[in-house]
Amino acid sequence: MKVLVIGGGAREHALCRSLSLDPDVNALYCAPGNAGIAEVAELRPVDALDGAAVARLATELGAGLVVVGPEAPLVAGVSDAVRAAGIPVFGPSAEAAQLEGSKAFAKDVMAAAGVPTARSYVCTTPEEVDAALDAFGAPYVVKDDGLAAGKGVVVTEDLAAARAHALGCDRVVIEEYLDGPEVSLFAITDGVTVLPLQPAQDFKRALDGDEGPNTGGMGAYSPLPWADPKLVDEVMETVLQPTVDELRHRGTPFSGLLYAGLAITSRGVRVIEFNARFGDPETQVVLARLRTPLASVLLNAANGTLDAQPPLCWREDAAVTVVIASHNYPETPRTGDPIEGLAEVAAQDGPDAYVLHAGTRREGDAVVSAGGRVLSVTATGSDLAQAREKAYKAVARIRLDGSQHRTDIAARAAEGR
Repeated sequence: MKVLVIGGGAREHALCRSLSLDPDVNALYCAPGNAGIAEVAELRPVDALDGAAVARLATELGAGLVVVGPEAPLVAGVSDAVRAAGIPVFGPSAEAAQLEGSKAFAKDVMAAAGVPTARSYVCTTPEEVDAALDAFGAPYVVKDDGLAAGKGVVVTEDLAAARAHALGCDRVVIEEYLDGPEVSLFAITDGVTVLPLQPAQDFKRALDGDEGPNTGGMGAYSPLPWADPKLVDEVMETVLQPTVDELRHRGTPFSGLLYAGLAITSRGVRVIEFNARFGDPETQVVLARLRTPLASVLLNAANGTLDAQPPLCWREDAAVTVVIASHNYPETPRTGDPIEGLAEVAAQDGPDAYVLHAGTRREGDAVVSAGGRVLSVTATGSDLAQAREKAYKAVARIRLDGSQHRTDIAARAAEGR
């Protein structure tokens, strides 16, 4: 099978790495890709937001499966264009991707499906914003209604900061604060059958101790030893299957990866948000633990035959990923700095620890930073403590001027908390 992956971040590198190990994949392409993905897939230039261009490229390559990684191309309808060309594609339609593209749309779907979530108001005027902030009180949770690359959410005790963020958006969702730990659960679906993956936990704040500004994610781990063993079954029954059923009943079936961001509150499981694609950095740890070859699973979802998919097999190992970010991320990240130590990780830590590229590019023989989140260092071990040790040992080999990373990824869980 020839597979084309659209995107160029750590998520797509993780997908390409898994697909490159699949014996059913005899040719692997990524467009536009990055410096690290080039080691496992053939890179092709393309405007990832141009559905017609992506469909042409897939046709030229003779792709038997296209995997659309990032959210922006999904919301722009790239999957629709590829499907119209008669090529199987893993990724929801533009209509269904509004589950991520619009917080207000997601709230409407959840209300209709009876999915437990936070009480909320959709606001478009300063008066509505003030009324909603007053109704819920601190901590204030303000979400840009549209896509914001993982940085459109503000959670703060500061009323002025909450109001400023809200007024800087065309439309916002203001909702009650949900207490308790957060969990990410992915599910692969063909619009009818829903196949859950293993849960993970990510770390949104930039600094240790969950301090600092919100980011696209600074690390993740899986499994969750502290979670209720029945968590996946509960989320399937109360969140994932009802959401997929509701979208199908609306005539906008969701086929692809449904990502549920959850809070395990004192009142039970509540949905924080939905994403319409593999989440970054959780994908890195979930795929590190998946033993089942990936291509056939994604193809079954694309072809509407997921009911024929055998149960997934998982490694007993734990996985931890640590994000290395640019100087001054997420405010004004610096780019163009050379990255050193990548070969040392490959030579001394692999295969139990490896580097996935996010914001990188090649300049001659050098690899340099090209974004805010630059690399993800992912490691596996017999338990979280060992996986953490391997991940941070590899992180220490990488040299990027002014870079930053959190030192507490999975620390509490590894200590049994």
